[in-house]
Amino acid sequence: MKDILLCGCQGKMGHVVRACVAQREDCRIVAGVDVNADAPADFPVYQNAKDCQEKVDVIIDYSHPNSLDGLLEYAFDKNVPIVLATTGYHPDQIQKIEEAAKKIPIFFSFNMSLGINLLAELAKKAAAFLGDQFDIEIVEKHHNRKIDAPSGTALLLADAINEAMDNKEVYIYDRHSVRKKREKNEIGISSIRGGTIVGEHEVIFAGHDEILTLSHTAMSREIFAVGSINAAIFMSSQQKPGLYRMSDLL
Repeated sequence: MKDILLCGCQGKMGHVVRACVAQREDCRIVAGVDVNADAPADFPVYQNAKDCQEKVDVIIDYSHPNSLDGLLEYAFDKNVPIVLATTGYHPDQIQKIEEAAKKIPIFFSFNMSLGINLLAELAKKAAAFLGDQFDIEIVEKHHNRKIDAPSGTALLLADAINEAMDNKEVYIYDRHSVRKKREKNEIGISSIRGGTIVGEHEVIFAGHDEILTLSHTAMSREIFAVGSINAAIFMSSQQKPGLYRMSDLL
């Protein structure tokens, strides 16, 4: 039985994780961290991770990028592995995560879905075959309450493709401000926000008279919760510092 500290436990994803953990026998949530510490929960909830009194085996974070420093400080102090499932980190925060991974085990992925990470591998293989001859575009769709754009998953897909292209590609997020022909080394990334879309991602390879589309549709948030829980179980037994990815679970 693995004991979990759940950060962001009162948010939407926090509640989904709680429901999924309740159905499992290999882990349990023994404490939570949330700005709304007074809301009902089956475990103690603290506003700051440093106040947590319970001994935990692993941390799952679905809170906010602003919580990163406090979580890393707690993880350093307790020498506890952490699963970072929050999105919207700035580049300097990602660099901080990479530095922290030299001291503790950190699992970091822009998307906790097994399907999305398989999509990234397929897109990488397609880019290796088609990239020089096909234009590559990524379209991501999410609900109207999502703040960051493009999605971290869209960037995950773009990075996977770029890796296959020897990191020569340039990401283009906005075409309306520049009137010019598309360059061959561009990866266009477009964002759509509306309704209650959980998450849709398309990778489009557009060639001469033919189009190849790879896509993934999330039907519920549960797939992300299950992925993060599986990552937490995996990380709870990792003692070696390092930056772990979903590919380590595939």
